[in-house]
Amino acid sequence: MATKKKQKNIKLGVVGACGRGGSFKLGCDAVGIKIQAVCDINAEGLDKAAKKLDATEQYTDYETMLEQSDLDAVVIGTPMQLHVPQTLLALERGLHVLSEVTAAISVDECKELVQACKDSDKVYMMAENYAYMKPNILVKELVRQGHFGEVYYAEGEYLHELKGHPTKWRRHWQNGIDGITYGTHSLGPILQWMPGDRVARVCCEGTGSHYDDPQGKKYAQDTSVMLCKTVKGALIKIRVDMISDRPHALTNYQLQGTDGCYEARNLGGQEDTRKIWLRELSKDVKWHDVDALMDVEALRDKYLPEMWRNPSEDVKKAGHGGGDYFEILDFVNAIQGIAPAPIGIHEAMDMTLPGLISQQSISQDGQWIDVPDSRKW
Repeated sequence: MATKKKQKNIKLGVVGACGRGGSFKLGCDAVGIKIQAVCDINAEGLDKAAKKLDATEQYTDYETMLEQSDLDAVVIGTPMQLHVPQTLLALERGLHVLSEVTAAISVDECKELVQACKDSDKVYMMAENYAYMKPNILVKELVRQGHFGEVYYAEGEYLHELKGHPTKWRRHWQNGIDGITYGTHSLGPILQWMPGDRVARVCCEGTGSHYDDPQGKKYAQDTSVMLCKTVKGALIKIRVDMISDRPHALTNYQLQGTDGCYEARNLGGQEDTRKIWLRELSKDVKWHDVDALMDVEALRDKYLPEMWRNPSEDVKKAGHGGGDYFEILDFVNAIQGIAPAPIGIHEAMDMTLPGLISQQSISQDGQWIDVPDSRKW
């Protein structure tokens, strides 16, 4: 882990500070980073955001912040359609970038972003915090240790009704386009459970549209389901629904391997379940409660990575089950050359491009379409 003295030397700017960008404060505090500048077009809320983030500089214009503030890095917590334009501006000015998901909103934008990262010596990292949640990190480690055997099937669901959400940009970019518009929370962790693999082709179908917006216009198709075939032959099913009237279920996953399987259902509060069977754990093929297993010290030390064995209260408070802390820590370590960003430009493309291609597939009656490999661009 980087020393706190070095971490404090990183001068950070946050754009989208009145919204999602403001949620990075606890993670920055836990890691020891000072937020120097904040930016948001919400002028009325900016002073409150600056005080919340302990920032000494405020800006209502992003380019002005980049020009006038002496920064080393920026966190981009703005709407999806701004991620690439704002990342390009930061990289051009020699700043490191931690960008919210998704990385881009079109394949052309993805190509621009990849080229900009190739032309820059600065760190680009996508802030896919679901990949850092404790249960997802546990499964990643179990796969790494070989306990699942050969992994060949997975499912991920993100079910989050957002029709009435006050952020207006979601009406088009998340709820106005057929296909998987916001799939990295589901696909991201799964790809980390399939190391060395990527999605080679996808197909996508939808349920049709059953809801009208306040202006009487149809939303996009309520549920979209994307099937992914990976380079190594695994099959992945991703379901995203941000329109249907229903309770939220944001972290539904399944993983199947030759020697184990995992199921996680997020139904809210005490109804959440995480079950696992590993051949090594029991001769009988039966479920084990993941949380109960992790309460056994010997098993916790054996199966859980060190980063999650005894997290501090600051880590737990950082948001998204501690994910906001660990992603910022990895960003800092990448800036300081301690380790590469685990979700760098190509990993970000692996998580983003399948959803963009699914939007083409659903418009072509569910045809299978190849997903480009950004490493070959």
